Amino acid sequence: MSNSSTVTRPVRRVVKGMPTSDGAGVKLRRVIGQPQLPDLDPFLMLDEFGTDRAEDYIAGFPDHPHRGFETVTYMLDGRMRHRDNHGNEGVLVPGSVQWMTAGRGLVHSEMPEQQEGRMRGFQLWLNLPGREKMTAPKYQEFGPDRIPVATPSPGVSVKVIAGKVNGTTGPISQPATDPTYLDVALEPGAEFTQTLPADYAAFLYVFEGTLEVGAAPEVSVLRTHELGVLDEGSEIRLNGLTAGAGGKQARAILLAGRPLREPVAKYGPFVMNTREELQQAFEDFQRGRF
Repeated sequence: MSNSSTVTRPVRRVVKGMPTSDGAGVKLRRVIGQPQLPDLDPFLMLDEFGTDRAEDYIAGFPDHPHRGFETVTYMLDGRMRHRDNHGNEGVLVPGSVQWMTAGRGLVHSEMPEQQEGRMRGFQLWLNLPGREKMTAPKYQEFGPDRIPVATPSPGVSVKVIAGKVNGTTGPISQPATDPTYLDVALEPGAEFTQTLPADYAAFLYVFEGTLEVGAAPEVSVLRTHELGVLDEGSEIRLNGLTAGAGGKQARAILLAGRPLREPVAKYGPFVMNTREELQQAFEDFQRGRF
């Protein structure tokens, strides 16, 4: 039961992903970081990639630099090998998460390990506060066996990547933005409620089936490939409506984080606070300082 001080977050606006390509021509759907939704502090970009056609992904993402933010890759299907110029390397398998803090800079690549079959997942860009933009790069990487699953109510299962659900805590920690990252699966008719700090930015992206978001009188329906930007409030309430094609559940990722409320100067793979810092990033990259 909700008490009188609980405010259930309604959907403020609905955004659809925009087809685009990145890397060496990988086809994807850009949801945050496009004209309808340039950013959602502290979130800078969200891409969904998903295809059964090898030609849509096989060229991958060859060497490219990053500075000043974090990239979060969550694989649903397929295998992706990552390497960087500091000697780090690994393979992301289905259900695994890589949380990379680019910090002061690195050059890395993400290339498919498979020649055929389905490649599906998400990449999120998460900003860093000015004081942490030049920290040493680091990785928090977890295979599917390290991502705990909560079952907070009947017909609901939640993979907890970051944050907490009913006493189950995700393995990722980032004090600056205090993120919550959940993969929520709901059977039709099942209900899930998640408490959050009222002023954190939050959104929900449905990738299978349809969901109902909010509480009466402000209830919205989100369909597959729709992102709902959520208003402020102390809880999020979801109801499963229809399952995805061939599945028994609707699925969505739910993200929330503390806004940084700092100026953003970004160009391509560099995200800083000022134009001068951006110019410095270009210079450092060109001189091989990453």
